Amino acid sequence: MTGQGRRRRLLVWCVAVAAVAGLLGGAVVVVDRYLERRYPISTADLFGPSGTASASGGGTPTASPTPRPGADITGPLDILLVGIDTRESVPDWQPNADAIMILRMDADLTGGQLVALPRDLLVDIPAFPATNYRGGQSKLNAAMAYGSRQRDGGEPDIARGFELLARTVGDYTGIDEFDAGAVLNFRGFRELVDAVGGVDLRVDHRVASAHMRPDGTHRPAAAGGGYTGPQMVYEPGVRRFNGWQALDYARQRYDLPNGAYDRQRHHQQLIKALLREVLSQRLATDPLAVDRVLTALGDALVFDGRGQRPVDFAFALSNLRPDQLTLVALPGSAVGQGAGYRGEELGQLGRRYLAELRAGRGAQFLAENPSLVIES
Repeated sequence: MTGQGRRRRLLVWCVAVAAVAGLLGGAVVVVDRYLERRYPISTADLFGPSGTASASGGGTPTASPTPRPGADITGPLDILLVGIDTRESVPDWQPNADAIMILRMDADLTGGQLVALPRDLLVDIPAFPATNYRGGQSKLNAAMAYGSRQRDGGEPDIARGFELLARTVGDYTGIDEFDAGAVLNFRGFRELVDAVGGVDLRVDHRVASAHMRPDGTHRPAAAGGGYTGPQMVYEPGVRRFNGWQALDYARQRYDLPNGAYDRQRHHQQLIKALLREVLSQRLATDPLAVDRVLTALGDALVFDGRGQRPVDFAFALSNLRPDQLTLVALPGSAVGQGAGYRGEELGQLGRRYLAELRAGRGAQFLAENPSLVIES
């Protein structure tokens, strides 16, 4: 196997993870079954009882008697990527979805569109008998929490939360069925960035961290709420970020010109930066680097290929290139009830884009409406 071939396969896991978004992404494809056992990728039934059908994107299985992994996975594909901030040590912690993205892969699987949905998007969340949730209108990120609750008050079930979130996203966007899904926890994402030696990001506005000090330690809580003490500050320009810096930067929203919309844009830029980093490095010729990346990935990701193994998706997406991945922003505005804030709603342009994406004309619509495209 050539170094170039291995580097392409290293890239693929970024797509399977994505993300990120919160996230979500990055890793390695390893064919050897020994390595597959040594570095297991966590899998779960993220789409519920009906989510085990093999994902093929509408393609036809190959006639070869010994097809390569993923040969029957063809585009276009829709992959749902969710980033969560795991806080199991916090009493009554609930896994709200901090980053929610749709990765639409083109028919030839060489490029696609990474679309971030506002986490505060006001949507109809369907009833979910598994947790006695009766359904109602709420913010999109809450679907993860409503679906993950245990009737006995036990530890939240992330996979079941993803199931309700996927149903909610599908109802809102009109995407009938996702071909794969992945959950990336923020702690694992930090380790993943460190495993590739950091990423380069273009900071467009001065960002002062609400959570972290310049030395990478957490700022202590202040009396009456918030935090106190010295702040990590990210100045404009192209900067090299390590894991905790990348995660901290992508989490900020306060005092930014567009608040949460800037944050979701930073999530997308971070995913693409990680994709570029994996390609630019000689990870395929550095066994220690490969070991670091695979170990971090196994700790960070939960994947559901709807009947297909992670390695199958990795091979199917092996020709994806970061420069062919378009980042899409969906502008919206606040929805209020009296003086209260209820959430966000997409503007006409964002709603039209989702309709065109569903019809397979998303790329053409972006060419005609470049204001939706994010510069990475």
